[in-house]
Amino acid sequence: MVRDAQKQGADIVLIQELFEGYYFCQAQREDYIQRAKSYKDHPTILRMQKLTKELGVVIPVSFFEEANNAHYNSIAIIDDDRSDIGIYRKSHIPEGPGYQKKFYFNSGDTGFKFPKAARAMALQSAKILFYPATIGSEPQDQDLDSRDHWKRVMQGHAGANLELFVASNRIGKEVIETEHGNSEITFYGNSFIAGPTGEIVAAADDKHEAVLVAQFDLDKIKSQRHCLGRGVFHDRRPELYKVFLTFDGTNAIV
Repeated sequence: MVRDAQKQGADIVLIQELFEGYYFCQAQREDYIQRAKSYKDHPTILRMQKLTKELGVVIPVSFFEEANNAHYNSIAIIDDDRSDIGIYRKSHIPEGPGYQKKFYFNSGDTGFKFPKAARAMALQSAKILFYPATIGSEPQDQDLDSRDHWKRVMQGHAGANLELFVASNRIGKEVIETEHGNSEITFYGNSFIAGPTGEIVAAADDKHEAVLVAQFDLDKIKSQRHCLGRGVFHDRRPELYKVFLTFDGTNAIV
């Protein structure tokens, strides 16, 4: 699929979160921890470094990282000269039936979760945000469907910050044996690319593999931020937002 994307003109190719195999976080199993490898020795990283050089593309690579005694849900941005632009370690680790991530991952210290991450990155002039995902049904409640909310949240961040958003999610049903029997998740796909006003410019469905490609003029987006973004950036009052530094909305630090 990376090769297909490159043939269609892609310069940056986003693959899903933990794309190497089955989504092992459905179960708490010690043998799965052995899948973690250090960045320098990780077979997926080594393979993708060769691929970026061959194809001349940039690939954000999600991988299970081992760093001394810690384990992280990490992503490395690999440039087409095989160098890494940086590594991000997921900071807020979710936990719930079918998504046993705290069993495997330490909390990273290289960033933070939306919604404030989107604004923080925009303030630092980021124009594209990439979200590799593994999200689908909830084993404990088959009637709970987070798909539309998942999409709208990211579209809102795109529009609120005049940023491009690229989300890549897996599809299909996966069943894994757990300590309490089998766990089953149907991943709902719906990968998409959103433009700077939150509009969806390319989207996949929940059943078929797809390669989504879109082109944007980053200089035009910069101009849009100047013209449309006065209320988004120019009129900000950071001194009024200290409530965001609290858990309960009170006792803001002055």
